[in-house]
Amino acid sequence: MKITDEINVGIDTGKHQLDIYIRPLGEYFAVDNTQQGIKQAIKRIKKHSPTRIIIEATGRLEYPFACAAAKAKLPIVIANSYHVHNFAVATGKLAKTDKLDAKMIAHYGQAMQPKLTELKADNIKQISDLLIRRGQLVEMRTMEKNRLSILPVELHRSMNKVNKTLENEIKRIEQQLDGLIEKTPQWQQIMTILLSVKGVGKIVAYTLLSELPELGQLNRKEIAALIGVAPMNRESGAYCGKRRIRGGRAKIRTVLFMAMMSAIQSNPKFKGIYTRMVAAGKPKKVAIIACMRRLITILNTLVKKEQCWDENLA
Repeated sequence: MKITDEINVGIDTGKHQLDIYIRPLGEYFAVDNTQQGIKQAIKRIKKHSPTRIIIEATGRLEYPFACAAAKAKLPIVIANSYHVHNFAVATGKLAKTDKLDAKMIAHYGQAMQPKLTELKADNIKQISDLLIRRGQLVEMRTMEKNRLSILPVELHRSMNKVNKTLENEIKRIEQQLDGLIEKTPQWQQIMTILLSVKGVGKIVAYTLLSELPELGQLNRKEIAALIGVAPMNRESGAYCGKRRIRGGRAKIRTVLFMAMMSAIQSNPKFKGIYTRMVAAGKPKKVAIIACMRRLITILNTLVKKEQCWDENLA
C-alpha cells in the first residue's frame, strides 16, 4: 500500500470532547468523550478500515478511546505529545484549534508512520486499580506503625500481626503490578526510564504512574508547579515576601522527598547540588526541595524524550 493510499485518523483529546480528522478523506467530526460518544466514533471510523488511528497521549484522557479501539481490533497509536509537537513545529503548523490539531495529528501519522501501540485494554484498568489499592495499604501500614509509639506494649503484638499482614499484601500487589506492567509496553517503558535514575525506586515509579499521568506532557515549570515544588512569589505593592512552595500533590511530594534523601547519598548529580546549596548557606530543607524540583523536571524530560538516565550527559 502506498502512503497516499493509507487512511490515517487523527484524534485530538479533550476532557469532554474528541475531535477526529480522517486523512486523506478530509472528513472531520467531534463526539463527546463518553462511553456513548466513543462508541459512535468507533463505528464511524471502522467503516473506513483505517491504517492507523493516532491519538495524542495526554495523561489518562485518551485511555477510554484507546481501550475501546483495541477491543474493536482497530490499529491504535498512542503518540508521544513531544514528538507530535516537534512535527508541528517542523511543518510550520502552529495554529491552534481542535480541528487543526486533529488534522495535524493525522498528518503526523501519515508522514512518520509511528509503530502501533500494543495496548492490552483490560490491563490498564487493573494497573490503575492496583496502584490505588497499594496506596491504601501503605497508608494503613503507616498508621499502624505510628500507633506502635503511642499505644501500650501489651497491644504491640496485635499491631505487629496487622503490619505483617499488610506487608505481605503490599508485596502481593506489587508482584501483580510488575506482571501487568511487563505486559503493557508503554507503562513498562516509563518504568524503565524512571528506574534508570539512581534514587528512584519502585515506590516512586508506581506513585508517579498513578498520581502523575501528566508526566512527560508538560514543560518544566508546569510540572514543578503541578506537584507543588515550584517557589511562588509573595508580592503585593511594596511588600516582597519570601518565595514559598504551596499547593500541588502531597502524595508525590512525600515520595519525592524520600527518594531525594536516598538520591543525595547515591546520585552524584543530586549530591553535588545539595552540597553546594548547603555550603552556600541555604537551609537543608530548601536544598532538598530544590533537588526534588530538579529531579521531577529531569524525569519529566526523560519520559517526554523516551530516554533513560545517562550519567555522562547529566
